[in-house]
Amino acid sequence: MLALGSPTSVRTSTTCGALLRELESEAEKDRMLLELERECLEVYRRKVSEAGNTKARLHQSVMAKEAELAALMAALGELGFHSQLLRVSHFYSYYSKLLMQQLWSKLQTHMEKRSTSLKEQLASVTPLVEDLRSKKEERLKQFADIRAQIEKISGEISGYNHHTNTMIGCLTLEEQDLSLRNLNECQTHLRTLQKEKSERLNKVLEYVNEVHTLCGVLGLDFGQTVSDVHPSLHGTSLEQSTNISNSTLEGLEHAILKLKTERKARILKLKNIGASLLELWKLMDTPKEDKSDFLRITSFLGTSELEVTEPDVLSTEMIEQASAEVERLGKLKASRMKELVMKKRAELEEICRIAHIEPDTNTAAEKSNALIDSGLVDPSELLANIEAQITKVKEEAVNRKEIMDRIDRWLSACEEENWLEDYNRDENRYSAGRGAHINLKRAERARVTISKIPAIVDNLISRTLAWEKEKRMSFLYDGVSLVRILEDYKEARRQKEEEKKRYRDQKKLQDLLLTEKEAMYGSKPSPKRTNSFRKPNGYRANGNGSMTPTPRRNSVGGATPELLTPRSYSGRQNGYFKEMRRLSTAPLNFVAISKEDTMSYASICGSELGSPPRR
Repeated sequence: MLALGSPTSVRTSTTCGALLRELESEAEKDRMLLELERECLEVYRRKVSEAGNTKARLHQSVMAKEAELAALMAALGELGFHSQLLRVSHFYSYYSKLLMQQLWSKLQTHMEKRSTSLKEQLASVTPLVEDLRSKKEERLKQFADIRAQIEKISGEISGYNHHTNTMIGCLTLEEQDLSLRNLNECQTHLRTLQKEKSERLNKVLEYVNEVHTLCGVLGLDFGQTVSDVHPSLHGTSLEQSTNISNSTLEGLEHAILKLKTERKARILKLKNIGASLLELWKLMDTPKEDKSDFLRITSFLGTSELEVTEPDVLSTEMIEQASAEVERLGKLKASRMKELVMKKRAELEEICRIAHIEPDTNTAAEKSNALIDSGLVDPSELLANIEAQITKVKEEAVNRKEIMDRIDRWLSACEEENWLEDYNRDENRYSAGRGAHINLKRAERARVTISKIPAIVDNLISRTLAWEKEKRMSFLYDGVSLVRILEDYKEARRQKEEEKKRYRDQKKLQDLLLTEKEAMYGSKPSPKRTNSFRKPNGYRANGNGSMTPTPRRNSVGGATPELLTPRSYSGRQNGYFKEMRRLSTAPLNFVAISKEDTMSYASICGSELGSPPRR
């Protein structure tokens, strides 16, 4: 528009005014001017209104963008420069809050001074919004991925309960808070759940392996056992992962407890069966071929439950087979029980014979046969009674061992005494024959041993009395008191020594009388008389010039008492032990004078040995 008062505007208005004056009247001119003015005003108003609307729209857009920007920043936890300053303050904590507020106020003042038009503001905000939108989408994907993993693991732990509703609630929560803090918290929660899942999975695998081992030992179907707990535990596929929920763990624990209880019961049952098998095998002398199929049952009788790991060793088939074998052997045992009783009784008698103990007469062979045939007693009870007696006799033999060893030493000395007496009666003992020097050495040892017999007997008596005092019972040797046997032995030995002494005195008197007769008459015994005098020595010519010992009669007024050892003594007590080897000293054959020798001697010396010769 031309400025008012300028030459050009003056000319234009003059020309226009001239034209208007020529064309119209003054009234029309005023009307036209008013219309023009009105039209201009309308145009101005319209333009102003449009500009206002445009400004309002721009301002609204800017406000919307700023609101969206603020919402995005709030959702993402981004606060622009303020957040940067806060992060700086996090690393440089020595800045105070007041300094931070001053910096923020200065920054806002600086931004106000640099304010631009709405379009520029809109243009500057729009890229930020777009950037934050893309960042939000990316953050949403991260949250969705983490939440999906969290929900999946949580579902596996909880057993897939209310999985869909939980997922929707989590996604709604993600749209409200997408900050890094929340993201880090979700990641931490995810790692915690992953760790818990790993621990649960390891626990499930441990339980499953234990169930597999127990099922193998018990001979049960492993697949069916774990499938009863949860189908995912057996034959898992890509579509179905292993269930690790609390119910699955509790189910596995219950299954393991049930299997262990069953294992314990079966082990106890098999141990009883194995003990019965061993007892029956021992009683019936079962050959190794028949035992081979059941040796693995008896092999773990002394083992613990944890050591029983052999597959199918506790299966029902094995238990049934073992039970059937026990039943078969039981029937066979019943048919052979009488034979077994007799065998055990013979074993008892043999042990008693060796230990010189009287067996119980209530289980004698004749009585046992009669009781079994009459059916008055159960053969098993009778057999158990005999076995108990065997155990008791063995224990008693152990307690008697010290005394029995001393008895054996005494009996050995008595045997040496017997041998020495036989040896002394042999007139050829000093000959130069083979083995003579060995007999001489043995004779020397025998004399030393015989000299110890009184001390051995006295010591044995004292030991026996101490034993009887300690045990409060008599020490019986083949049913006879050992102290009584020893006392009788000492008395017999004393009588024997007295007989020897009397014989020596009588022999001296006979030799003296014979010497006097020879000196008086000057005669010598004829060969016949010489032989007759030698005959009492117990030797007789055997036709080749040598002398052999002969059985001799007791002399000196009757029988000389033989020395009573436990063996000879027990033989006198109503024949207690039929197989007992008698050990006694030989009769005292003291160079006795026989009847013929007495007559020969009387023909020389007179009718009375002690009468003086007549002149």
